[in-house]
Amino acid sequence: MFKRLVTSLPLLALCAIPSLAQAEVVSEIRIEGNQRIETSAIETYMGLERGEDATQYDIDLALKRLYDTGFFADISLDQTGGVVTATVKENPSINRVAFEGNDQISKDDLEKEITLKARSIYTRTRVQQDLKRLLDVYRRGGRYSAVITPKIISLEQNRVDLVYEIEEGPSAEIKKITFIGNDTFPSSTLEKIISSEIGRWYKFLGSADKYDPDRLQYDQELLRKYYFENGHADFKVKSAIAELSPERDAFYLTYTIEEGPVYTFGKVDVATTLNKKRVGDLDPIITTKSGDLYNASEVETTIDSMVESLGDKGFAFVDIDPETTRREGKEKIIDLTYKISEGPRVYVDRINIFGNSRTLDEVIRREFRLNEGDAYSTSKIKRTEQRLNALGYFETVKIENTPGSAADKTDLDVEVQEKSTGEITFGAGFSTADGALADVGISERNFLGRGQTVRARTLFAARRQQYDFGFTEPYFLGRELEAGFDIYKSTYDLQDESSFDRDATGFVLRTGYNLSEKWKHQIRYSYEQSEISNISPFASTYIRQQAGKNSTSSVGHSFIYDGRDNRQDPRNGLYLRLNQDVAGLGGDDRFIRHEIQSEYYYPLSKQWLYSGGFLGGNITGIGKDVPINQRFFIGSKQIRGFSNAGIGARDLTTSDALGGNTYYVLSNEVRFPLGLPEDLGVTGAAFMDAGSLYGIDAKGAGVVDESSLRASAGFGIAWSSPFGPVRIDFAKALLKEDYDDEEFVRFGFGTRF
Repeated sequence: MFKRLVTSLPLLALCAIPSLAQAEVVSEIRIEGNQRIETSAIETYMGLERGEDATQYDIDLALKRLYDTGFFADISLDQTGGVVTATVKENPSINRVAFEGNDQISKDDLEKEITLKARSIYTRTRVQQDLKRLLDVYRRGGRYSAVITPKIISLEQNRVDLVYEIEEGPSAEIKKITFIGNDTFPSSTLEKIISSEIGRWYKFLGSADKYDPDRLQYDQELLRKYYFENGHADFKVKSAIAELSPERDAFYLTYTIEEGPVYTFGKVDVATTLNKKRVGDLDPIITTKSGDLYNASEVETTIDSMVESLGDKGFAFVDIDPETTRREGKEKIIDLTYKISEGPRVYVDRINIFGNSRTLDEVIRREFRLNEGDAYSTSKIKRTEQRLNALGYFETVKIENTPGSAADKTDLDVEVQEKSTGEITFGAGFSTADGALADVGISERNFLGRGQTVRARTLFAARRQQYDFGFTEPYFLGRELEAGFDIYKSTYDLQDESSFDRDATGFVLRTGYNLSEKWKHQIRYSYEQSEISNISPFASTYIRQQAGKNSTSSVGHSFIYDGRDNRQDPRNGLYLRLNQDVAGLGGDDRFIRHEIQSEYYYPLSKQWLYSGGFLGGNITGIGKDVPINQRFFIGSKQIRGFSNAGIGARDLTTSDALGGNTYYVLSNEVRFPLGLPEDLGVTGAAFMDAGSLYGIDAKGAGVVDESSLRASAGFGIAWSSPFGPVRIDFAKALLKEDYDDEEFVRFGFGTRF
């Protein structure tokens, strides 16, 4: 038995090697059935060579290779007497791809999702893959009942039209949001914390009331953040479930949470292995105080402040570990110790930029606060990310660390997603100051990908017309030096205020540079030709005397401080601007002008915001009086409760406003919610304004010019409507002169599309 088994082993081994048992020399390769694909190309795909051995394994591998190309619907391979014959049936080519029934999603948006295009090869697998992508698009838009049927229309020459017949179905809105396990905060409060919202009729422009799996995940992070900020250090989201109704037209969201106890901070200490003299006192920047509710966000804020402070003191590499210790007992207390130690020394090796198909690399690199070879700094990376976002060129900016060429080096991978920076705007609106208006503008904030700004604007209003063109180069001559120019022409109808019209044409040459991260200095030269015309025959003598043309040639400069958190919609920080201009280098006017503008924002709570402002200015003639076209005019835009040019010097015989050479305005406002759903975008405001305007050069009979304080108070309602911002202010003048011109209601509306 054993002898027989041993004898048969060589035979079994021989049978296990097909290359030895079934190999045939390929003498000829024949291709049949191909129409579009070249015979030589098919032979290349097969991988068989004439004059070489081919086993059944090689034939099977050639068959697989041909199927893998995706070019063929059916293939057969036959090997007889050294002749290999491949009979193929080609997949059709796509003549066109069409969509029918897509009303809610445009054809262009659908085409972005599919891989099969005109002139590509049709395969069922790729159609199914594209079908899944299209359904995902509709589901992201809340249409879970959408049905898409792909249909093939055969054409001559083995071509087909691929048509997706779409039944979009109704949008599946979120009908109900339920929270389970919340004792500390009511469900109404938690609904405002998460990003998902219950469907309402007025939310037709948004998508927050449509179910989105990514949004559901984001909601859980928002809940964690909220609870961690309010003392619940052990908070957990046990589950977040979205249930689709049987009709597939509604979702029901259920969040099951475990709040855990409320903790307060106990002892808050700092322990460091660094040189304590150089570290100094860090207590002023620690926002986590003993006795306060535990707040994870404040811990992170304190760490960021410490890293920035220590970086300024020369500690480029630090590790800060917030160590927490829970005390046992009825009182829920967490002791916190910030452990500061010297981190590993790391330097920037390379800075790699991805995603900028339009914006030049140098435009991105010049915003970096550190360069290749510099010591790595978290605070400088954070500031760089803020500067790149502030450019307004990108949807997203992400900076990540990757290993460098050595253990002490790191690469910075900067991934940006560009967005449209060009804008064509058409605006319409109405205001009590200018009446009906139309506004047309075109601008490009990243001209040719170089970061340059080009803009042109035309404004037509019942009482003014304006034409502007401007260009700005942010890095003139390759340096961090801003340079640009503006050209303008304007016409103002001041008949109601001062019985004349004013036309002006001019240009401004300007340059500026950064003194620090938040301070900037600007220098400018201005030239303007203006005319006082169309003067009423009943106008003040002091206005008729200034009829005609004059020119102004001036140089000026500004110091600007901008510490706001957001330039477009600030909620925190200070803005300060100091201007000085001198006229007299040519032209008719001779004067020196100083102005100050400041704004301050402070969030009183999540929805309550305080804002304060101060304006002030003085213009003094040099050897001659200040003309009326250069004086200041103060009214409803600065002190609500007074009409345009409502305060200041006035000719009582004609009631014409004469302006003033000195002014100051102080404004305070608190914005607050009105208890309406946030999505309506309606907020309230209470305000108080005060100030004065006075001091003209020429005074005569009938002219009053008082420096007394004017003040007003009132409230307003603002609506961020789908058609543009709407604001109504009701104000009452509290301190005034008898000759001042008052205004109780001020209304403004505008839109752009």
